[in-house]
Amino acid sequence: MTAPLLQIQGLRSQYGRIEALRGIDIEVAEGELLALVGGNGAGKTTLLHTISGVQPLSAGSIRFAGRDLAKVPPSRRVALGIAQAPEGRQVFGPLSVEDNLLLGGYTRPAAEVAAERERMYDMFPVLREKRRQPAGTLSGGQQQMLAIGRALMARPRLLLLDEPSMGLAPLLVEEIFRAIARLKAAGTTIFLVEQNAHAALAIADRGYVLETGRVVLHDTGPALLVNERVRQAYLGV
Repeated sequence: MTAPLLQIQGLRSQYGRIEALRGIDIEVAEGELLALVGGNGAGKTTLLHTISGVQPLSAGSIRFAGRDLAKVPPSRRVALGIAQAPEGRQVFGPLSVEDNLLLGGYTRPAAEVAAERERMYDMFPVLREKRRQPAGTLSGGQQQMLAIGRALMARPRLLLLDEPSMGLAPLLVEEIFRAIARLKAAGTTIFLVEQNAHAALAIADRGYVLETGRVVLHDTGPALLVNERVRQAYLGV
C-alpha cells in the first residue's frame, strides 16, 4: 500500500492556554483533493498554518512524503513541496501582478521561473492582461486567482487552499472552483479548507468535518454531501 503524501497523527496546537486543535488524524494521498469543512472557529485555518509551519504544534506529528516536519521551518517546507494560498488572499498590493507571481517562484531555479509564470498566465488569462497593474487594484476574484497562481509558482506537491471562495460573488465562486477542479484533473494534490461545504465536497475525493478542533466525521465527498448531519449543519437543508 502506498504511503500517504501527508500524514497527520494526534496533532494538537494551542494559542496560550486555548487548545485550537485537539488530536487531529488526517491523511492525504498523492493526487487527491481532500476537503476540510466546518464552521467559524473550528480550527481549519490553524490546521493549515500548522502544516505550513507558521503555527507550532504542541503534540502529535506531521509527516510529508515520509519526512517528519516537526523541526522543519516554513521556508524549507515550501522548498520540500508545500505551498499555501492563504485566507483573505494576502497579495502584495503595491507590487505588480507579475512581481507577485515571481515571488511565489523564489524556491525554483531561475531558468524555470519564466516558464512557470507563462503557465500561470495560461491558467488565468486575466492575470496576463493585468500583469503590470498593482495587485491591490484587482477584483477579489482576480486576487484569489493571483494567490493560487503565486502558490503554484513553487510547483508544490501539496497545495493548501484556505477559504478560496471567501467574500466572492456566486459567479466568481463558480469560476474559482472550476479552476480548482482543473488543477485536480491535472494531478495536483490539494488540501482545500472551505466554509462553502457544498462546493468543496462536490469536487472532493474525500472530506473531513472539523468541529471545535476535532474531526467528527470523515468519508468520501459524495457521501458527506448526503450525510444528514452535514446537510443540516453545513448545507442548510
